[in-house]
Amino acid sequence: MTPKLILASSSPFRRMLMENAGLSFEAHAARIDERAVEAPLEKAGAKPDAVALVLARAKAEEVSSRFPSSRFPKSLVIGSDQTMSLGDNVFHKPTNLADAARHLQVLSGVTHRLNSAVAIVSDGVVLWEHLAHAELTMRPLTMDFISRHLARVGERALSSVGAYQLEGEGIQLFEKIEGDYFTILGLPMLPLLKKLRELGAIDG
Repeated sequence: MTPKLILASSSPFRRMLMENAGLSFEAHAARIDERAVEAPLEKAGAKPDAVALVLARAKAEEVSSRFPSSRFPKSLVIGSDQTMSLGDNVFHKPTNLADAARHLQVLSGVTHRLNSAVAIVSDGVVLWEHLAHAELTMRPLTMDFISRHLARVGERALSSVGAYQLEGEGIQLFEKIEGDYFTILGLPMLPLLKKLRELGAIDG
C-alpha cells in the first residue's frame, strides 16, 4: 500500500512546491515553539544549518505523533525548515519595518547563506534527512533605497528572514545567487523526490 504523504507545514510556498510537483498530500502545521527549540541550540553554539535540521526533524516528529500507523494508514511526514546566516549569526524574521531596514543594512553588499533542511518521519522514526545551501550576494544598498523599497513592499518584508522575498520585488536587492530555486524557497525538492521514489511513496 502506498504510504500517505503529510507536509508538516502551513507555508503556502512549500505547499505550492509540492502541488506543482504533482504530489498528493495533506498539510498539517507542526505544533512546536520554534524559538524554544532554537534558543538552547544557539546558546550551545550550534551552527545555523544544524539548527535548521533539528527544526525540520522536530516538526516532522510532532506531526507524525498525531498519525500513528496503529490508527491511520502508514504516513510519511515531511518536515522542513530554513535558517538564514551571515557567518555564524542566525537571522530571524524582522519584528517591524525598522527591524527590516536594519536587516537590509547589515546584508547590503555582502554574501549570506540560506540553510534549508528537510526530514521524513514515519511513526516517530526519522527515515531520512537532508541539508542544502544557497549563497546570496546582496548588492550595496543606500538607506534611501531601503526606505523606498520597504515603503513599496510593506509588511510583506516581515514574512521571511532577511526581510525579502526573491519571488517578488526582493529579487531587485541581489547581484548574485548560487543555489537552486527550491532550496531558496525552503524545500529542497530534488533530493526529496528522489527519496520518496526510493521509499515507494511516488511513481518511480
